[in-house]
Amino acid sequence: MDLYQANILEHYKHPHRRGKLESPTAHNEHANPLCGDRVEIYLLVDKGKIADAKFSGEGCVLSQAASSILMDELIGKNSDDVKKWSAEKILDMLKIKVGPNRLKCASLSLDSVQAALKKV
Repeated sequence: MDLYQANILEHYKHPHRRGKLESPTAHNEHANPLCGDRVEIYLLVDKGKIADAKFSGEGCVLSQAASSILMDELIGKNSDDVKKWSAEKILDMLKIKVGPNRLKCASLSLDSVQAALKKV
């Protein structure tokens, strides 16, 4: 098994930052009705920086591992910068190539984060 695939499986089996924030400043839920993946994002934004991030949800290995990896990456980032991230950014974090159908799985959490940040 490839090292990057092992990392994805590890994040799926032992996700980082899974849970809910009690008083998030930004919150959003996204779902992919075609495959049933669902992710709910909770963010604490303080002075334009993401101070804390958590997620909950269910779905395929790729959507849940991408959520875990993304939550780790968000801490300390400028929220305006995160609003500009593309799907390519999440693929860089995952360190794998995916086809167009799997791109929706990989980018579901980023889409939800960006929608949540628009509300702040």
